[in-house]
Amino acid sequence: MTTVGLNAPKPFAWRWISGAVWWIEHEFERARAGGRPVDSVRVRMVFILAAFIAGFAALGIGAVRAAVSRAPVSAWSASLPAGSRADLVDRRGELLAMDLAAWNLYLDPKLIWDKAETRRVLGPMLTPAAAARMDQALAAGKRQKIFGPFPQAMRDQLDGMGLPGVSFEAEAGRSYPLGTEASHLVGYVRNDGLGMAGAEGALDSQIRAQAGRGPVVLALDLKVQAALEEELKNTIALHTAKAAVGVITNVRTGEVLAMASLPDTTPDHLASDPTMFVNRAAGRVYEMGSTFKIFTLAAGLDSGRVTLDSKYDVGNPLVLPGQTIHDSHSGKGYFTLREVFIHSSNIGAARMALEVGEPAMAPYFNKFGLLEKAPIELKESARPLVPGPKTWTTNALANRAFGHGIAVSPLAVAAGVGAIMNGGEYVPLTILKRDNPPKDLRRVIRPETSLKMLGLMRENVLEGTGRSAEAAAPGFSVGGKTGTAEKPVNGSYARSTLVSSFAAIFPTDAPVGADKYMVLIMVDEPNVSAQAPGRPTGGIVAAPAAGRVINRIAPFLGVERRIQAPVTVAASGDDGNER
Repeated sequence: MTTVGLNAPKPFAWRWISGAVWWIEHEFERARAGGRPVDSVRVRMVFILAAFIAGFAALGIGAVRAAVSRAPVSAWSASLPAGSRADLVDRRGELLAMDLAAWNLYLDPKLIWDKAETRRVLGPMLTPAAAARMDQALAAGKRQKIFGPFPQAMRDQLDGMGLPGVSFEAEAGRSYPLGTEASHLVGYVRNDGLGMAGAEGALDSQIRAQAGRGPVVLALDLKVQAALEEELKNTIALHTAKAAVGVITNVRTGEVLAMASLPDTTPDHLASDPTMFVNRAAGRVYEMGSTFKIFTLAAGLDSGRVTLDSKYDVGNPLVLPGQTIHDSHSGKGYFTLREVFIHSSNIGAARMALEVGEPAMAPYFNKFGLLEKAPIELKESARPLVPGPKTWTTNALANRAFGHGIAVSPLAVAAGVGAIMNGGEYVPLTILKRDNPPKDLRRVIRPETSLKMLGLMRENVLEGTGRSAEAAAPGFSVGGKTGTAEKPVNGSYARSTLVSSFAAIFPTDAPVGADKYMVLIMVDEPNVSAQAPGRPTGGIVAAPAAGRVINRIAPFLGVERRIQAPVTVAASGDDGNER
């Protein structure tokens, strides 16, 4: 009980006011004793009282105003600069990444009187590594960080326990509301806020400079991305594949509308399995198989040394020094170059490349961007593997004609195919939204060659190895090329270990200069399934996946479906890429 009496201590403010009043009351007595005029003293006292009243009134008004209107200041806003990084959004304005308060948990054993209770309550909320650091801190008797960063919700939960010796310090944090979706394209930041991968790493300076001025807008379309990721996951499950990659670009502008690399993870789980955050679309290189015939035939046709009616012997194996090239068309006599593409003959592609010659073919591969890393902002963009001397041997040229003996990133393939399909100009890829391509682009093939290749791509989907793509996306004028590459294992190619791919373009009948979209699907080490019997080639595995993606994303991109007769799909889907 609190006792209030004459001798009870009074608050400081009350003592100060009482003293002031007492001094005023006795001023008149002092004035009479000193012979001063009482009226003069009275005037001064009135002014002093007025000043006191005005001062206390101002203090009271300020206190009320502060209590009513002042926003609370959190430890986060007090200790960290607001907007250290700009938000990332997709081309439609959907949020991809944002700054968010994050906290670190510190433990001070000197303030803890029951260590066992602290372990019992706090332990279940910590990771094994953090729990070990807690034990170390309790044993050492020194304050140290044991866990973090973590979000505000967890901080509130821990703080509500009222554990002695537990404190929190704010840290720059970054939140990714979509979790794993588009994780490789968006990227992540380090604990100190430095961008490390994806857009966060590639555009780090721009994101920092843009803080407080609005978001950084990426070319990514989340609707397109979601469809791509779902179909890749279904394909991995269907064929029990090791991994899968998908890239979707606008070949006119070079924008990357979607990019997926599966399996994936979130930045919060990097420590558990860092390999899952490898961006296979940009940072890994593969022998892509017969999708390379797009480049081979485009180079041959553009050189003027061959035509679509040029004929090649595919009935007999191609014998080279130390190597014999076979394919599934042995015994079928001669193919025109058009048939070589549609039936994906390795022998025919190799014979054509040898006829054109290395001095003409190699510069085209360079112009298509296949001998350098893909030109894109991403730091992960990997350089190709091109074994051997700068001057290609006969064997090297023959093998590279059908996608063996050279390993490139899927992004490099996407950029090169885009250049062939957009009218013949090489447009560097970008993860940033842009309405038009850069000026002064490099021309790689003539426009008429581009039209011929568009026609071949369409024919291949209607009559060749890509028919399963047309069946999955009826009415969208899809063109494409399959690829099946045997992976090198222990120094030799393994027939049963494959990389199956499909490079698609749609709509092939769009006018020159209009938007066209490239869909690249690559599946790493697919297996035979009951739903898709036969060797898991590009035509069996990747082409139908690309068709399903196109069927879903075309409405988002403003591409209208046109009713047409259904396409019958061959059971084998064999693209001829056998060794």
